[in-house]
Amino acid sequence: MKTWQKMLISMLITLVIGGAYLFSVWRHRQNPGVIPQDNTRQTLSKDDLVVMREFFPMHFEDTLRLEGTTVWMKNGYIMPYYLYSGGHVQFAKRAGLIPAAQRLDVKKIVKQIAPVGEDDSVGHGDRQAFAVFALPGSAALYATPIGSIQGNDEAYYCDMLFYYDDPHTIYDYWPRDVWAAIDAHQVKQGMSELETEMAIGHKMHADARTVGNRTVTYDQAGKHWTVTYVKNRATTIKSQ
Repeated sequence: MKTWQKMLISMLITLVIGGAYLFSVWRHRQNPGVIPQDNTRQTLSKDDLVVMREFFPMHFEDTLRLEGTTVWMKNGYIMPYYLYSGGHVQFAKRAGLIPAAQRLDVKKIVKQIAPVGEDDSVGHGDRQAFAVFALPGSAALYATPIGSIQGNDEAYYCDMLFYYDDPHTIYDYWPRDVWAAIDAHQVKQGMSELETEMAIGHKMHADARTVGNRTVTYDQAGKHWTVTYVKNRATTIKSQ
């Protein structure tokens, strides 16, 4: 066999092997096998998709936009409120804790020094900022703290404390019987954790971190509720 024939045969063998390899690579890329599915995604509920107004106040002047507006308490049974008269917050006349979803008609925002020993859930600083408000059907004025001022440092919690729209309209898809229980500050079977918080407040202790599958104890201004949730529905309710 001549030299050129040997070279030709060797070249043909190389082309066949290379072609077979390229064909196998092509077939593999066309059929990469089973692609693992991501089963960790969670379906968002309507409650998760709710968008609430916020305005991120940084200075006292920012909070003045609340004057003449209506807000609703978001952190129920946590924030104290005091009689407001004579242009001052009357710390000696503490009226109680503001209920969950309570409507507040804000009249003005003021600054005042809080007594050293007064625990009102907001840092004292040099002065505190207060929302002065009226309750529906009442001529009396009350005040609750919304922030503190320490020198040039200011901290305001309006977005954490208030709904700026009626929660009845924010969660207008909740059933009527649920809203009836919320308005009566009661808990009924089948309510979610969020619906329960709307009814009896956020002062709570849970036995686990998985929201919707745990037992939670609530302190509703001295009245205690123990609620067990399964799949985010109240199944067992005890009050004392």
